[in-house]
Amino acid sequence: MTIDYDVVIIGGSLAGHYAALAATQLRATVALVESRVNYGFIYHQAIKEISNLAQNKSDVAGSNIYATYANSSRTCDRHVTWQEAMLYAHSVVSNIQEQNSPAILAAQGVDVIVGSGQFQSSPELAFVINNRPLRARTYLLASGSHPAIPEIDGLQSTGYLTLSDIWQSLNKRTLPKNWVIIGGIPQSIEIAQTLARLGCSVTLVVKYPYILPHIDPEIAVLLQAQLEVDGVRVLTEKLVTHVRRIEDKKWVQAGDKAIETDEILVATGQQPNIESLNLATVGVKWHQRSLVVNDKLQTTNHRIYACGDVIGGYDFANIANCEAEIALKNALFFPRFRVNYRCIPWGIFSQPMLAQVGLTEAQAKRQFNQDKVLVLRQYFKTVAAAQLRDEITGICKLIVLRNGEILGASILGAESGELINLIALAISQKILVKHLANLSPVYPSFSEILEQTAREWSKQALSSNTDLQEFLEGFFYFRRNWNF
Repeated sequence: MTIDYDVVIIGGSLAGHYAALAATQLRATVALVESRVNYGFIYHQAIKEISNLAQNKSDVAGSNIYATYANSSRTCDRHVTWQEAMLYAHSVVSNIQEQNSPAILAAQGVDVIVGSGQFQSSPELAFVINNRPLRARTYLLASGSHPAIPEIDGLQSTGYLTLSDIWQSLNKRTLPKNWVIIGGIPQSIEIAQTLARLGCSVTLVVKYPYILPHIDPEIAVLLQAQLEVDGVRVLTEKLVTHVRRIEDKKWVQAGDKAIETDEILVATGQQPNIESLNLATVGVKWHQRSLVVNDKLQTTNHRIYACGDVIGGYDFANIANCEAEIALKNALFFPRFRVNYRCIPWGIFSQPMLAQVGLTEAQAKRQFNQDKVLVLRQYFKTVAAAQLRDEITGICKLIVLRNGEILGASILGAESGELINLIALAISQKILVKHLANLSPVYPSFSEILEQTAREWSKQALSSNTDLQEFLEGFFYFRRNWNF
């Protein structure tokens, strides 16, 4: 069998680009088959930055957004039109598109093939595109996902937007005033807050008891409270049963609530872009919303690997890149590397940001004996840096064993995206919580919250050890009365 490439990467996702460049650095021959890259995530991040500046001072009804921007050496206040905001977002996306352009990839040694294709198993395993078979030792699926649309009566005929097209569809029209967002995933929370800060009336409908099913309930309650402060109406444990258009308005029936709205955003989850790949022919199995992979990221065909949201889970770029790196090493060398999600942090770009790594309190207590699990918490209002910046809303929770092993962390607060990386490193390197207590961070800084939270471990250890307490009391009594 003639081998054209060491690996063929299928899909133009950012994880696919990351893997292609990593393969060339390892001196492997690589082809990247890409169709269309969706930069909706970047659009949202750009609009979110503007919404954070707006801080509920929007005048969107008049197509203006109150914002503050830097001009030379001074700071100026002005009203930014919605079209100007979209122009800014488009310029950011254009810059990132240029950095990931086929020309740049080709200059780095990647053979970029634009188009769509499918696998064939006979006469030998290959990926065929434009009638050209691409033969490789291994293949990596990084084709991403697209929105999963729930079966709701009247939704298709009424019309809706999704995460993949919301910002592009609003590019040349005014921002609708009233929104209903269906779904409890990280992106739905981010967009709900962004729209509210741009002056929109937003209702977020979630079928779970909390706004997200996989985060600490204590954190979820605080985040929901912040959303409501920003003007988001949150309806939990509500199922959307039907949607109707009455005259020029859309109506959403969520449980016992009938909600009138201008626009509907469906954000209930994603499903993999695999329909046209002919995976069944080559023995690759999948579920409704994910490919079947093992902990080495091999599909049920051992020569085909997968990474990113094509294998399910929340759509986080850093997790996709980590998976891409592990899958690529296994595809190019011997398949011995395993993905360990316990050490990979993830975050929701809300304000304040929510970041998490490892086990939550509930997960830890299910996995270990409850008596062995300690929950350490500290609030941001105790941190000098938070008070100086007036960002005191937040909490840091560390989940540890009594021996000091860190099992996980959840942080809601300013700079949590940076703080969680330290905890992820501590977990991966098996650093005990007592060493975090000796961190001695720069003062004032938000890292102080980690030191304060970690010190709760020694406090709890002492309070539960009566023998040690009695010894210390006796020792200091003797020391005070010792004549020398």
